[in-house]
Amino acid sequence: MDNKEIRKILEKMAEPEFQKFASSLIPEMPAEHLIGVRLPKLRRLAKQLAKEDWRGYLRTALDESFEEIMLQGMVIGYAKADIQEIKAWTDHFLPKIDNWSVCDSFCAGLKVTKEYPEEMWDYIQGYLTSERTYDIRFAVVMLINYYIDDTHIEQALRSIEKIQNGSYYVKMAAAWAVSMYYVYDSSRTEAFLSDTVLDDFTYNKALQKICESRQVSRETKEKIRAMRRKFP
Repeated sequence: MDNKEIRKILEKMAEPEFQKFASSLIPEMPAEHLIGVRLPKLRRLAKQLAKEDWRGYLRTALDESFEEIMLQGMVIGYAKADIQEIKAWTDHFLPKIDNWSVCDSFCAGLKVTKEYPEEMWDYIQGYLTSERTYDIRFAVVMLINYYIDDTHIEQALRSIEKIQNGSYYVKMAAAWAVSMYYVYDSSRTEAFLSDTVLDDFTYNKALQKICESRQVSRETKEKIRAMRRKFP
């Protein structure tokens, strides 16, 4: 299946009203960059491509729309290959990510991480210290998807604390991660929050997200609200 065929398929699956809705969720992306294809349809197409010459597809795939880039990430997730090759394709793909939606979907699809957790853990550490916004968000969202456990919680929280990038999408991912670790282990995460050097925005946003969780009691939420950093 070549790029012209793929583009025709995408345009045939497009829904104008969904295109408008999706565009509203990704304000940093020009509306004309979105075709308007729902993710379940993209996943079905990605599964089909992953059964064909997926390497040839990834080498020549076009980056002309949100969906064409999203599709490449999905194909990497479905591809049958050894972990070294998947990491190489991930390295190739990450510079193409320029929005939270492609980033987070790509992370969710990299289920090979469950087969090689420690190797992938070592791999994402390099991206936690990247200077590029979506490299870092990729690493943080990978922590959320695959590393909320006793083995990694403390190192993950301290790694998040060291992030220097000031991007909104990095800070929001960091806050999300801290809140998820809190839901998993409130005592260790609260100990982290008691002496963390997280910036004020990320710290307070993490507390907000903890309070939004249905898995946190009303009494605990009151305590968490009292921990907010206040400003003059």
